[in-house]
Amino acid sequence: MMVPAALLLLGALTAFLAPRLLARARWPEREPVVALWAWQCVVGATLLCLALSMLLSAAAAWQAVRGRLFAAAPHGVVDAYGLGAGGGPWATGTALALACGGLWTGAMLTREVLRARTRRRTSGAELELRAPLLPGEDPAATKLVVLEGPRPDAWWQPGAAPRLVVTTAALGRLKGSQLDAVLAHEQGHVTARHDWLLHCSRALSQGFPQVPVFAAFEAQMHRLVELAADDMASRRYGRLTVALALVGLNEDRGVFGPCPTQAHVPQRVRRLLTPVPRLSAGRRLRLTALATLVPAVPLLVAFVPGLSALA
Repeated sequence: MMVPAALLLLGALTAFLAPRLLARARWPEREPVVALWAWQCVVGATLLCLALSMLLSAAAAWQAVRGRLFAAAPHGVVDAYGLGAGGGPWATGTALALACGGLWTGAMLTREVLRARTRRRTSGAELELRAPLLPGEDPAATKLVVLEGPRPDAWWQPGAAPRLVVTTAALGRLKGSQLDAVLAHEQGHVTARHDWLLHCSRALSQGFPQVPVFAAFEAQMHRLVELAADDMASRRYGRLTVALALVGLNEDRGVFGPCPTQAHVPQRVRRLLTPVPRLSAGRRLRLTALATLVPAVPLLVAFVPGLSALA
């Protein structure tokens, strides 16, 4: 029963230490795409630790589970895990608690997907009502929809034929290539499937509000996806153009005053206007590889006893 306990301890250490290390580091501001991958690896490693511990605890608690889990394993592998020794109520309770957590996680993810689908259908119906298609107009070919509105705004309407929606007030504010920069920003979200990251982080945060790593995961996803999309747009149209587009869309919302309602917007503008050189390609590769190794540690802990028995 040492391996399931070690996996639980490893999951707790990962959930506690990794977010603090990422919060203290300065490179995520410069490389949001790498930071997004690092956060996914941290959360994935935490969940993997719990899942593997659940499986091994269940194998220690019930002979039927043990037989199925190790059905194809050579002789001696089961003995290497010591699943039959000292399991008892602890193994049963751990397996049941982790199984309930897994079922709750699945329920939260399903709920978030259904809610997102409902929101998409509602917003799509509202858009069709406010901007109906003309006779003979192909919705798949319509990439830009202009709505009458006094407030500068722009957003991406997801669906089978995604479209950028811009209000007439935004068209009056956005000059030159600023509208193209906004389009590139929103296309960056769609291309990188940032909506799925936001859905997963929201589901985990709402399903386990007392777990700090999931709350931090949601907060960082909201911040980093915007930074990543800003970088994608600025590579095509320049940082100044993207910054001016952000100011044009948000200057009437009170975000640049002494008590901003959305502090992340002025932070994004300052970041665009005071760029810091990117990390070298070698360092980006090393950080990506290091993040990728984080989920590999639980697998190593889980498989080392079995591999040692085969040696």
